[in-house]
Amino acid sequence: MKTSLILLTWNEIEGCRAVVDKIPRNSVDEILVVDAGSTDGTTAFFKKRKIPVVIQKRKGRGDAFKEGLKNSTGDVLVFFSPDGNENPADIPKLVEGIKKGNDLVIASRFMKGSKSEDAGFVRGFGNNMFTFFVNLLFGAHVRDAVNGFRAIRRDKLERLNLSFKKFEIELEMTIRAAKLGYKIKEIPTFEAERIGGESKAKTLSTGWLYVKTILKELLLGKGFLKNNK
Repeated sequence: MKTSLILLTWNEIEGCRAVVDKIPRNSVDEILVVDAGSTDGTTAFFKKRKIPVVIQKRKGRGDAFKEGLKNSTGDVLVFFSPDGNENPADIPKLVEGIKKGNDLVIASRFMKGSKSEDAGFVRGFGNNMFTFFVNLLFGAHVRDAVNGFRAIRRDKLERLNLSFKKFEIELEMTIRAAKLGYKIKEIPTFEAERIGGESKAKTLSTGWLYVKTILKELLLGKGFLKNNK
């Protein structure tokens, strides 16, 4: 199985300087950067290291995921944001989870053995609430339905026919994976405070996106499969 590591960036130069050289490169076969139009030297940082950079045609985390899928070549895709939140040491664990037969592996910030120094009370409560409803309504059986640090098999991701363009993309992925009975596994992770820059996900607006996503997926059922038959 060939593995592609997809780095999602937008003005993350400080985090990149602190994190990227810690990535265990022997655990992946390909590294690709999907950038939303950074102006702080982020793309130059990667080009200096001869890491390919794809510039998004449209801003939005959902579009970043789609560009990563389109421009990578691996059978396994790992999505990673080098902003300091996500621990690069967990990349091999995500890959191993896929190689052991799982379809989707999520780095969970809220399961036993994990910790988050960045979520805060409101975000932590919100994430747990939305995860509760995903488990109740779609049978996902996870502790962190929305964390974007995850690995998934390419063929399984393509079948999900993801449609959202913003931060609800991870929630959509988890819900649709549960609908199709994918094998979903979580690994505990430590989420550190972000390094520099600012979070692009605003708590209230992202929460509203999650509400709309859950309602849409309830109404849609497995209708997203119609273009994949």
